[in-house]
Amino acid sequence: MTKRNIFLTGAGILALGILFLQIPAVHERVAWRYEVAKTYLRNVLDPVGEVPTAIPNPAIVVTPSPVPLTETAVPTLKAAETAAVPTSTLEPPPPQASLPSPPYEKQTPNNCGPAALSMMLHMFGWNGSQKDISDVIKPVNGDRNVNPEELAYWVRNYAGWLRVEYRVGGDLETLKRLIAAGYPVIIEGTTALNPDDTGWPDDDLWAAHFLLLNGYDNSTQTFLAQDTYRGPDRQVPYAQLESEWKPFNYLYLIVYLPEQEEEIRQLLGSNWDPDRNRQNALSLAEAAVAVDPSDAFAWFNVGSNLVYFGRYDEANAAYDKAREIGLPQRMFRYQFGPFLANFHANRIDDLLALTEYALQRTQMSEEAWLWHGWALYRKGDINGAINDWRKALSVRPGYEDALYALDFVGATP
Repeated sequence: MTKRNIFLTGAGILALGILFLQIPAVHERVAWRYEVAKTYLRNVLDPVGEVPTAIPNPAIVVTPSPVPLTETAVPTLKAAETAAVPTSTLEPPPPQASLPSPPYEKQTPNNCGPAALSMMLHMFGWNGSQKDISDVIKPVNGDRNVNPEELAYWVRNYAGWLRVEYRVGGDLETLKRLIAAGYPVIIEGTTALNPDDTGWPDDDLWAAHFLLLNGYDNSTQTFLAQDTYRGPDRQVPYAQLESEWKPFNYLYLIVYLPEQEEEIRQLLGSNWDPDRNRQNALSLAEAAVAVDPSDAFAWFNVGSNLVYFGRYDEANAAYDKAREIGLPQRMFRYQFGPFLANFHANRIDDLLALTEYALQRTQMSEEAWLWHGWALYRKGDINGAINDWRKALSVRPGYEDALYALDFVGATP
């Protein structure tokens, strides 16, 4: 072949490739693989190591001091009196219960939340798929995370005939009680990734994961789980579920019909009230730290519950302890309490370090771009902040927090 023919053939193949990529299904798969490969190469050329520890701030010295176990584990008389329905008054759940399993839906990449929610909604008569959900709350396939707030947003706005609630500080008895009453439960926990899903050379293969639970059996000490990553009708031992649930503050999500709200209130007891629920979760996390001060996830949960109450200096002290003990590499892909705590406590160098670490692990994180932008804003780099917020919008079109940030400085999306 002549050089001209070789050139024309190459150009034709390139053009066909570009046209092929315009097919939505092909673009979705290839774009995700490209982002994974780019992240892997970036971490080969510039290894980032483990989660950075806190940058000392001599202006603020706060020592985390959780309440002793004996004070946190037993509710006070006043707390018991103000509870809507104290959990202790409820009948214990039966030794086993199960709900019919929904049609199984295997997740597309990074889509366990929408897939789990889709299966749950099928149990209430819905006929859609995970794509109907992710097209709204995760329209860019490479977006690596869906928050429980986003799942709840979708139900409230696109399945308005249902109600949705999520709480933290859950326990096995609460899960059993809900299932026995006929309510499937989604929990946010962790999973070990398959080795072929590695993201970088020293990958610890730790990732967040939503599970749909629709049964349990005390005789086998297992829950029945619909696992969008590993398969349908999986038996998950109680101890394993508790361990994998802990890093996400024992979060659980339920949906129900409007006329079932009173029953849900009764089943949740004092945890129906969001503020009381957070106080209960804080006490649970403080008790765990008192038992084992080397428990990084318990310290992290203390910090997250303190953030809810706006106690940012104390939250930072707890988060700092968790980081000192050691956290998984993807922790800040899914949880952003430390970003808020650092920002509100004006620990901007620490906020930059954490968000840059998160972005080195994956640039497809609108939350990391958002808070990196706010850190730059506090540093006086308005143009850099604007660029970050626009990058956040490229990962999550319509992201309200990024739109607010841009509007705050008078910039357009």
